[in-house]
This record gives sequence, structure tokens and C-alpha cells, in this order.
Amino acid sequence: MTALFALATALLWGLADFGGGLLTRRMPALTVVVASQTIAVVVLGAIVIATGAWSETGPELWYAVAAGVVGPVAMLSFYKALALGPMGVVSPLGSLGVVVPVSVGLLIGDRPGLLQFAGIGVAVVGIVLAGGPELRGAPVQRQAVLLTLVAAFGFGSVMALIAEASTTLTGLFLALFVQRVTNVVVGGGALYVSVKRGGRALPEGGEGMKVVRAALPALAFVGLADVAANGTYSIAAQNGPVTVAAVLANLYPVVTALAARGVLKERLRAVQAAGAGLALVGTVLLATG
Repeated sequence: MTALFALATALLWGLADFGGGLLTRRMPALTVVVASQTIAVVVLGAIVIATGAWSETGPELWYAVAAGVVGPVAMLSFYKALALGPMGVVSPLGSLGVVVPVSVGLLIGDRPGLLQFAGIGVAVVGIVLAGGPELRGAPVQRQAVLLTLVAAFGFGSVMALIAEASTTLTGLFLALFVQRVTNVVVGGGALYVSVKRGGRALPEGGEGMKVVRAALPALAFVGLADVAANGTYSIAAQNGPVTVAAVLANLYPVVTALAARGVLKERLRAVQAAGAGLALVGTVLLATG
């Protein structure tokens, strides 16, 4: 069950990142974050009311609040790092966030077998290579590296926090709702500050709102896929070793690269293909270890 839900997480996160990347080509990244998460809040709010999840309120929801604060900070740091580039360095470094939940798993007593340890090592190398690291070319700005490491730590922290935010299915719905509300508050505040400083909230041109309305289905997919990924990861982490769940869930860069290949006809570089292959080998080792 752990492997199944963790791989579902990788699929959902990979597709959400791909969709979010396409949307940010048409509108400001902060707008994508706030709009997609607002849709998720509405859907989750309806689920919470329908399931009576309010009864699950407890101190563990502070983990969800913390995840909701850290998530937008990590995402904005990642977008800023991508803008500074080169993306071929930033993207793989962002995957290093897997170290946080793996370390937490080891601290709380996870003891993977020899095959699983080998699978973790192989899969992590595959994840990094799947991003297509640039080994030559322009030097990387120190600020880009620092921002990427902040983002990686943030992404990993969200995984660790959301796994602790609930112990039941209805509690998970409530935790995800609280997390998304916090996302919207933090992201909305950042968007407000950005606009005050001269930034844009809508796409350029006279039909900004029309572009946003036309993108609502895609925004809904990105927001709900991200929510579902957090949910499936929480289930995976609660039903098996966190170390295994975290590594399998972090295969999402492979999914994003394959989606770009299938939809945008982007050609995989040799290093990306090698990374995808290693990630697959690591997955098999983790699943059978």
C-alpha cells in the first residue's frame, strides 16, 4: 500500500508541476498559486462539511498550518531560482528536499533493509539526473543555489509536516483544508505586496481576466492534483516506512519530464533518460526490498 500511494503521489505532483509550469507561461506565478489553491479550498471545504470532518479538530492541525505557511515560501523561492537559472541546475537541486522526510523517517525508527537502502540511493540519483543537470555552461549564481536549497528544504518539510497532521481519513480532509486556507492567506498576502511594489496580478494585455477565466479548468486541475498528492503521500507515510514513501513520492520530476516529452514533444536529454531508468530501478528495489 505504501508503494502504491507513494507512486500515485509522484504521478499527481508530476502532472501538477507540468500544468503549473504551462500556466506560468501565460500568467504570473503568484496568481497561479493563489487561484489554484483557492479552488482547492472551495472543493475541500465542501468535503469537510459533507463528511463532518470538523469533529476531527485537534492540536495536530498546527502541522497543517505550518505546512500551509512553508509551502508557498518554498514554491516562490523555487520560481525565483528558476528565473535566475540555469533551470538544468535548479530543477535537480530542488529534488533534494527528499532528504528531509527520509531523515525524519530514520529518526523515528524506520530501518529499511539492504535492498531498500540500495533502492533509496539509486532512486535519489535517478531523481536528480531526471531533472537534466547542466554539468557545463554558465556559472550558477549563488543566490539561485541558496533559493533552491530553501525551496528544497521547504518542499521536504511540507511532506514531513502533512504526514503528521492527521491520523484518520476525515481528519486528513480537514488537515488538507487547513493547509490550503493557509496557502491562500500566505500566497494572497505575497501577491498583494507584489502588486503594491509594481508587480502584475493578471496577464499582460487588456484581456487579463478573460485569460484567467479561460484557464480555470487547468487551475482547478493543478490545485486539486496538488491536494490529492498531499493526501496520498500522507496515507503512504502512515501505512509504511516514511523513507520508502518519501523517495517514491519524489519521483515526480520523472513524471514531469515524461509529460513534457509526450505533450510538448520535448526531447529527453541523455542524462534525463538515464535518470528515469535509474529511478525505475530504485523503485523496483524499494518495492521488493
